[in-house]
Formats: sequence, C-alpha cells, structure tokens
Amino acid sequence: QVQLVESGGGLVQAGGSLRLSCTASISIFNLNAMGWYRQAPGKQRELVAVITRGGITNYADSVKGRFTISRDNAKNTVYLQMNSLKPEDTAVYYCHTFVRPSDYWGQGTQVTVSS
Repeated sequence: QVQLVESGGGLVQAGGSLRLSCTASISIFNLNAMGWYRQAPGKQRELVAVITRGGITNYADSVKGRFTISRDNAKNTVYLQMNSLKPEDTAVYYCHTFVRPSDYWGQGTQVTVSS
C-alpha cells in the first residue's frame, strides 16, 4: 500500500506561482515514474507532467515552459513548480504513481487562479 499526500495548493492571481509537493509513504527511489494530473470541473482528469526514475520529464503542451516537475528521492517527494499561472490552470491536482499491480493517487489539492 502506498500513500501519497499532496500539499501546496491555494488561490493565486493570474501570472503568479505555486509549488505543489507530493510525499510518498515509501521510498520513491525505485519507482519507475511519478506524475501530476489535474481535473477541472466538468472535465476529464488529464496528465500535467511526469518524471521517470532516471529524471526524464514530459509535460502536457498546455504547461510546457511554465511548469517544472522534479523529485527529491531523499525526501520521497515530487514537486510541481507552476509559474505564469492562468485561470485555465484552475483544477484539483493529483499526484500519481504505479506500483505493480496498482495505481495510487493522492487526495488532491485545489489550485485556483483568479483573473
């Protein structure tokens, strides 16, 4: 069983920044990948960013150049630095990982960007 706990969400004005954190209950050193997803009201959950064990990152086109995902294996934590936030970034953000044979999700943290 893996627990993921997110923090760092909140209300910010357009153009502002937030940093989300996701701390796992197990060592993330050997996890193949960890990712951030988001779900806006009335929309499907979508991938925002993912980072592999080797540090390779991938981003949704809508956040490229504005968001940065990183991991600190010593702290069992993955971060999502979000800059130049837009109102369309408003959503609940979820941390995710996969440990065979199950997917694991955090409880989500709300990010609201006002115009």
